[in-house]
This record gives sequence, C-alpha cells and structure tokens, in this order.
Amino acid sequence: MIKINKILRFNSFTLLIISFFFFGQIAFGQQSEKPVQVGQILTPEGEILISLDDRTPNHKASFIELADAGYWDALSFNRVIPNFVAQAGCPDTPAGFTDPEYLLEPEFIPELTHIYGAVGAGRDDNPEKLSARCQIYIVQNKNGLHRLDGDYTVFGQVIKGMDVVDKIVAVPRDQSDQPLTPITMDVNIVSIPQSEFDALVKWK
Repeated sequence: MIKINKILRFNSFTLLIISFFFFGQIAFGQQSEKPVQVGQILTPEGEILISLDDRTPNHKASFIELADAGYWDALSFNRVIPNFVAQAGCPDTPAGFTDPEYLLEPEFIPELTHIYGAVGAGRDDNPEKLSARCQIYIVQNKNGLHRLDGDYTVFGQVIKGMDVVDKIVAVPRDQSDQPLTPITMDVNIVSIPQSEFDALVKWK
C-alpha cells in the first residue's frame, strides 16, 4: 500500500510538472507573440482592416501619421464607382494635390499591383507621379485594375472588409460619383496578434 501511494504521489507530481510546463508554454507564446499594426477604417457600412506594406515605407509611415492625427476622421468616401474604386480623403481639388506637405515621391514595387482590395494613394496628372498622401483608394474590381500599375503607388491591401467596400461602391451617388449620403470614416492604427493577422491574410 505504501509503495502504491508513493507511485501515485510521484505520478501526480509528474503530471503537475508536465501541466505547468505545457500551459506555461502556451501563456509564454501568447505573451511573446509580436503584434502587427494595421490600418482600420470604421464606416457606417462596417469595418475595413488594411495591411500596410513594409516595402513602401514612406507611404506606410504617412498613413500611420495621418491616422494617428485624426486627419481623415472629418472626411468621407468622396468618389465611389462600382468595378473601379472606393476613393476617400481630401477632395479632388488643386489644394489637395499641390500642398507640398501632402505630397510623396512614388514607391513603385513590381510585386504590389492593383489587384482586388489593393490600397493606393491618389494623385493628379503631375509628371513626377507624386502621391497625394491625403487621398487613398481601394480597388473594387475583382479582375484588378492593372492599367494603373506603375502610375499610382500601391502601399497596402485590405485583409478584412471587402464586403464593406462592395457595399460602399453600391450606394446611390451623384453625377460626380459622390455618395448622396456621406460615407464617413474613422481611421485608426490598431494592433492585432500575429496569429490573427496571418489568419486574415490566409483567408483573403
């Protein structure tokens, strides 16, 4: 009986150590998981999450700067065209395209193309192809808009919420493609766990 009790105590102690190690590893993994910063656009139609590409560092930094400053929060999606784009930010006016504070050198990356859900920076017809960093657009054509490749900088990709974008481009609009009812924006930078980010990218 004494021997059996010793064996039971030993097995219980061993099980306790194994459980502590196992669950400790899980907790450590959760704590050490590096968060990923993504762009978040909250609209009346729902949430859009955007992966910001490290290969376009200036455009990524600009988006984060303007989002943190609340720049877009007083603006809206001002141009929505089915099978083309949902465009937001500063209006199509000379002021939005000529203020040096809001101009960026293009960052054309061959692998970053105008596929469905691509996020790019608007611009006018300036010969240097400078981006108006205050204006963004999301490609809504499921076949892509590859005629824009090399002319407009793509710096991100929607990883959640393309159903929201599809709804936005389908709203009633006027002759200038502006929604009759403003589609407002609340733009933020949020952090999500790496595992959640990977799952969203894989799902996309």
